[in-house]
Amino acid sequence: MSHRETSSPPSFGPEERSRFDALSFDCYGTLIDWELGIGRVLAAWADAVDLSLTVEELLTLYATQEARAEREQPRALYPDILARSFRAMGQSLEVEVADSWAERLGDSVGDWPAFPDSRQALERLRTRYQLVVLSNVDRASLARSLVHLGVEFEGLITAEDVGSYKPNPANFDRLQAFARSRGIHEGRLLHVAQSLFHDHVPAHRAGLPSVWINRRHGRAGWGATPPPSQHVTVDWIFPDLSSFADAAVGDTDQSM
Repeated sequence: MSHRETSSPPSFGPEERSRFDALSFDCYGTLIDWELGIGRVLAAWADAVDLSLTVEELLTLYATQEARAEREQPRALYPDILARSFRAMGQSLEVEVADSWAERLGDSVGDWPAFPDSRQALERLRTRYQLVVLSNVDRASLARSLVHLGVEFEGLITAEDVGSYKPNPANFDRLQAFARSRGIHEGRLLHVAQSLFHDHVPAHRAGLPSVWINRRHGRAGWGATPPPSQHVTVDWIFPDLSSFADAAVGDTDQSM
């Protein structure tokens, strides 16, 4: 399945704005540029060990290993997942990843930058909706990333809290339980994410409407995210968070 095969959703207009009270966000890939952060370390390592691979090729190889590590070690903290995945990627290439490199990737999460539009878009969205984060990360790493976003969220749910990583349905069960605890009624929560694999497939199964922030629009391949396990129809698509905020706050009714 390619990006283009996902069906074209309708625009997000006044009716949709009145339909939702809260937005839940994936963080890494949607708000924080994890491909830039991970790619920098992988590319530096490849250069150091004389590997002739592009950043896109490295990210694709890495994506498979991270998904496997999260599935097999659901209670491992995210820095450990990063290090394990890096070592496993090296094994698949028959090139050793030294502990110093594995630890460098594991410690890098707080250095990954926010997308240029994330902070302003979140500030605008917060004027109309409750904002929640549902992230495949540990609490300490998320705290470092929130500094780059500079926005207060009503709820923060991490893989460390749940004891599993998305796309495990338990993570979305926890999100929906949190929404209920905040008086957000069924159907009034909208999930916003980049990854079809980690977010949109399980959100669809959980009955949550979703917005695809297609940060990789115009680029081939899936990057640091595995391809989705099945075809999924998202409710709305935007190329970035700023254009979603335009529609969701009411500056424009135009979507991608």
